[in-house]
Amino acid sequence: MTNNLTLRFAEPADSETLFGLIKELAEYEKLTHAVTGNVLALQEHLFGSQKYVEAILAETAGQAVGFALFFHNYSTFLTKPGIYLEDLFVLPEYRRQGIGKALLTKLAQIAVERGCGRLEWSVLDWNESAQAFYRRMGASILDDWRICRVTEEAISQIALNQ
Repeated sequence: MTNNLTLRFAEPADSETLFGLIKELAEYEKLTHAVTGNVLALQEHLFGSQKYVEAILAETAGQAVGFALFFHNYSTFLTKPGIYLEDLFVLPEYRRQGIGKALLTKLAQIAVERGCGRLEWSVLDWNESAQAFYRRMGASILDDWRICRVTEEAISQIALNQ
């Protein structure tokens, strides 16, 4: 692992840097067309009066090289809060140095501190290296569950149904 690795919660001044890493993630996943958000919205959701997400930055030599962005969910079966990891990303040139493992370990520590019953995330089906990494970290990949998604226009349509 990188000797000078620092993990810390993102602060408002990190919003631009974090959004830059999000765009790097989108490029890696071939999803740049899907990035329609902006730095101001991200900053508001991270640090505004109602916080929707939290983020941990990974830095080496003072440079942000990765992040984990997460939020709480809830398990009705466990009657416990959980953490959903929305994104875990390390810049390609910094991979295989233990940074992703450090971020996931930090998130697991936060989950334990907060009494969470689950730590969950999704992984793209084509990203076999990430799947292998997650399995090595102890994750199970659930073949019998599918992600359901409703986007803004469809949400509005559902909301109008009475």
